[in-house]
Amino acid sequence: MEDATGRPAIVHGGKPPTAPSRQPHVVIIGAGFGGLSAAIELGRAAAVTVIDQRNHHLFQPLLYQIATAALSPADIAAPIRSILSRRTNTEVILGTVTGIDVAGRAVLIGERRIPYDQLVIATGARESYFGHDAWAAVTSGLKTIEDAEMMRRRILIAFERAEACLDEIERRRQLTFVIIGGGPTGVELAGALAELAKAALARDFRHIDPTTARIVLVEAGPRLLPGFPASLSKAAARALTQLGVEVRLGAKVTSCGADGAMLGDEQIASRTVIWAAGVAASPAAGRRLAWYRARTWRPGAGRAGPDPARASRDLCDRRHGPGYRPSRAAARRSTGRQAAGRLCRPRHRREAGRQTVAGTVPVSRLRQSRHDRPPRGGGRFRLVAPDRPLRVAGLGVAHIYFLIGFRNRLAVATDWLWSYLTYQRGARLITGHDM
Repeated sequence: MEDATGRPAIVHGGKPPTAPSRQPHVVIIGAGFGGLSAAIELGRAAAVTVIDQRNHHLFQPLLYQIATAALSPADIAAPIRSILSRRTNTEVILGTVTGIDVAGRAVLIGERRIPYDQLVIATGARESYFGHDAWAAVTSGLKTIEDAEMMRRRILIAFERAEACLDEIERRRQLTFVIIGGGPTGVELAGALAELAKAALARDFRHIDPTTARIVLVEAGPRLLPGFPASLSKAAARALTQLGVEVRLGAKVTSCGADGAMLGDEQIASRTVIWAAGVAASPAAGRRLAWYRARTWRPGAGRAGPDPARASRDLCDRRHGPGYRPSRAAARRSTGRQAAGRLCRPRHRREAGRQTVAGTVPVSRLRQSRHDRPPRGGGRFRLVAPDRPLRVAGLGVAHIYFLIGFRNRLAVATDWLWSYLTYQRGARLITGHDM
């Protein structure tokens, strides 16, 4: 037997050679916790293409540390290409997805088509203003590095303007900070901002006393951290009160403006209003999930719908309410890994003809391990965990553990240790030109 070149063909076991099977091509939209974990978990089992509109992976739980001048952006972010550089089967594309050709199995980036065999949608979440989208222009959100840097700028400029202001009423308005939302982000921000004002900036000004800054944490529900046990909510409220934060429970915001926020009939005059109250699926999620008839995911539900499309957990859970708590870093990583596991199953074990959109699994199948519930909290290294309140002198070990890259872990640990020992914050930079 000869091959096409006339040379003898190699025969194994008396059978002609068979062409190697082509690896499935998996396209992952979004390089957040879920998408990146899926890409890493797939390993060499598939050819992977990761698409993201930014070139870096961001550890969102520590964005508040940038906003309050404790860390620099590079401490909690890493280039996606660097993270995946050793995975030769993985390609990274910087671009914005403009559409998905479901029938043709291709992701569209402008005129460019990226074909796929399996698709993972993990584009994350954004702020929800509960129908008051105009509030976005007068409040500061916290989802990206740009958001954190803008929030840091607004906070530090408020102190600078108060220093130069001769009007006592306007000075008090500049030194009043309103944080709307008593979930993990709001609690963390309130505690970190209190430490910034009452410790790090205490001796930096000559005409104002930063320790007199008023920090108001507003929660529409009856307690802080509604997704945690009531005992931990009380512990968090007590810790914030000790830090000088004014906690307002059962207070609904009726309007926000450049002069502050309205809580019912009460006006809180402030030049800095921070929004940490709601989370919604990214704008792309609604359009994409509609193609797969995905219904709202609810805790305890066994399936996402009659034809269970799979996307990232933050995309499927599109509820708008004070009690909504998006999945945290460990949970999103876990769902990304499980999604990759489903994609790596032998083809004969999948439903025939079904197109899989992976990225999350029903909550009943999530492994609720200790690492799926990382501590959260605020203030001077006070952490609130689901099992008991923890006070860690110096390091939030859980956050450091989940950071990507040894350099980032070392940088954050060093900065936190320095801040703990000296009460100083090394990232107190005001960037930009407009004042």
